[in-house]
Amino acid sequence: MTKMLSEPSITVLGADPTHRKCILNGNAFQQDAIVSFGGWQYAAFFSSLNNHTPEPLYVHLARRKLGDKEWEVLVFNDYPQTVDDGHNTVQMGICPGDGTIHLSYDHHCDVLRYRSSSLNLATSPSRFSWSPNLFTPTLDYLPGLPSTHANFSYVTYPRFGFLGEEDMFCSFRDGKAGLGNDHLYIYRGQQGRFEFVGTPLTGIQSNPYVHGMDYRNGKFHITWVYRGFVHYEGWDDLTDTKHKQQAGPNGAENNHDICYAYSDDSGYTWRNGHYEIIADLRNGETVDNHTRGIVAFEIPKGRGLMNQEAQAVDHEGGVHVLNRDTMPLDSDGSDGIGEHLWKHYYRAPDGTWTRRALQPITAGSRRGRLAISKQSDLYIILPDSTTSSMRILKAKRTDGYAKYEQVWQGHGLTGEPLVDSARLQDDDVLSLFVRADVEGTSGEKKNVVVMDFQL
Repeated sequence: MTKMLSEPSITVLGADPTHRKCILNGNAFQQDAIVSFGGWQYAAFFSSLNNHTPEPLYVHLARRKLGDKEWEVLVFNDYPQTVDDGHNTVQMGICPGDGTIHLSYDHHCDVLRYRSSSLNLATSPSRFSWSPNLFTPTLDYLPGLPSTHANFSYVTYPRFGFLGEEDMFCSFRDGKAGLGNDHLYIYRGQQGRFEFVGTPLTGIQSNPYVHGMDYRNGKFHITWVYRGFVHYEGWDDLTDTKHKQQAGPNGAENNHDICYAYSDDSGYTWRNGHYEIIADLRNGETVDNHTRGIVAFEIPKGRGLMNQEAQAVDHEGGVHVLNRDTMPLDSDGSDGIGEHLWKHYYRAPDGTWTRRALQPITAGSRRGRLAISKQSDLYIILPDSTTSSMRILKAKRTDGYAKYEQVWQGHGLTGEPLVDSARLQDDDVLSLFVRADVEGTSGEKKNVVVMDFQL
């Protein structure tokens, strides 16, 4: 029997802006809002300056030495965030080559907003007093590229991640929901600037929604779903904002197919699940809806498939995806509607895919998260918005990730959990970034907290 997790230690980052309709702290597409590097942990979130002035909101960046309970928090009060839109989150990246910290924030089809830190801030953190003066002002370009670069004017879902021992990647979508592409950049730690790699994913009357991008053992893995585009009056008007609505006319009901590709040269050349080269970005090629061999599971529209749920890659190169659908497990993808279930889709190192049911989806279930431990075991974090609770399941590598046992459940937690993957893989500590009820407020007030489980 799998051992239960001990209760976590909990530290508070700051107050969550609960007066907003949309959630800005803790959304599944944030890669990353919490990350460890060089013995320190960093977390980024939105909050107001104090409890008496709920608006505007500002990017807060916190750090602590691993093992410490106290966070140092700085506030970028030169950029007020005022739009009540759950897409407009903050993402963070760290480049191991030069120790710079990178932030991008407040986008939903907007001009790029980006800032970066002084050199060596993350490689020699104790040398620096924690201050916003360590960072650039908000820029509308990535250093090394001009602000006139074509993709910087219509940005959504920026994400950063480690790319080997020296570099960092950055990607984001341009275009509107159901009608866009994903672009890839590399920040070179030895050069201190970005280069444009190309457009790995292109949507044809659709857009790709990325579950995750993970670099491990020399391979760069990506999974995604497509969302088909539904034309509406004024869709081609450059001033149109209907696509910024939280629902429709191009909503999740138009999501379809779970797709996979990987690169073994840092994102320049992409291969499908059958190891065939399908796009060379150096030649202006891209992966689109019709590219051969990219579909891992055929899932039609209207089957409850979610966008941007979760991806993780284990130490052996197995690719794990968390999503949901109403496809019966024995269906060939062409027919049949069953119970709406969370499912674990798994590509083993030999290239074979499986999918297994986890649990039913409750009304309004938020997206979950996947995490890989130091022992290459899989942890599945599932929120339940109907009960403000969260469950953690464990699937062991030694069982082929085929058995799922609950190892923890907590209450008073909302939103979509985020994971410090680097800390889990290095130290075997599962750090979760979540929203938690403030005790004695009946859930009316919430804090952004970090929950640390010692595995």
